Amino acid sequence: MNSFAGAEHGGIVHTVLGPVPADQLGVTSVHEALLSVVPGAEYAFDVEIDRAEIFEILARKLTDFRDHGGRTIVDSTGMFHGRDVRLYETLSRSTGVHIVASTGMGPEEMLGGYFLTPQTNPPTPWPAEKFAELFTREITEGMVVPRIERRGAAGLVAAAANHKGMTATEESLFRGAARTALHTGVALSIRYGNDVVHDLEIVLDESLPASRVVVGALDRTDAVAAGAPHDIARRGAFIAVDHVGLNNNDAYLTDHKRAALVVELVDAGLGDRILLSSNAIGVAKGQPDYEVPYSFVLSTFVPLLTSQGLSDEDVRRILVDNPRTLLCVTER
Repeated sequence: MNSFAGAEHGGIVHTVLGPVPADQLGVTSVHEALLSVVPGAEYAFDVEIDRAEIFEILARKLTDFRDHGGRTIVDSTGMFHGRDVRLYETLSRSTGVHIVASTGMGPEEMLGGYFLTPQTNPPTPWPAEKFAELFTREITEGMVVPRIERRGAAGLVAAAANHKGMTATEESLFRGAARTALHTGVALSIRYGNDVVHDLEIVLDESLPASRVVVGALDRTDAVAAGAPHDIARRGAFIAVDHVGLNNNDAYLTDHKRAALVVELVDAGLGDRILLSSNAIGVAKGQPDYEVPYSFVLSTFVPLLTSQGLSDEDVRRILVDNPRTLLCVTER
């Protein structure tokens, strides 16, 4: 997989171990989860949080990713889903894999009442500027280890909406996340609700360039049926085909249809907008395990793409050049 090494590229990316030159990222997976904990599950009587065991599992999976040619993993889960910055630092040092952690949150049902400002009657959403302040500090001052300290800077801000449609709180969240991306230079990752164009327009309305946005889950069958991957890519945003390896859920394409979609996008001249990942969960607590290897894109999906005519140059662009461009911190 060394044939997919990237060319020199200026700028830096925020990793858990500090700034890294963008040209050192190599093959990058932009929508994954390391430790994913449903908020509150850490207090459940039947959920065990064994940090040593979690480390061993994640180290093994990251090493497998590295051995298949992977160099950088983006944990895109945000603030309150099990993010463990100290653990990620140790994993990165131990495996040699760059880890980019994220700030942000969503969808609304995962936020908790605190973010509904319950002192008002009826409850009203946090204003966008409060979300922006919260996320911005995680980039400019470091990610919070709750009630203890701040560590390294987040390298991405992420926001997610409910599949049934964006709520008022989620619109405020998306606007705050967009302001954070605009003012700090990191990219914004959004996972849309039921109207991808509407949700993208919300963040673009905050003057954030489309080129600083990645829209996830564009291998959902409803999105593909509506032509959303092509439409969003033509608007200049990155599109994440990010459930590679998921083949038993009618809400998403199968891998063979994903590969066909990627080839279509490349043939349409949109290869510089595509990102690939699996939304794999290394360790899940309070939710079902999702045992797709971080290496699956490299070990299984890339051969499928090349069998359908995609060139090594196209693959390199998707796996190396595009995520490097997205994650490189822009000047403010």
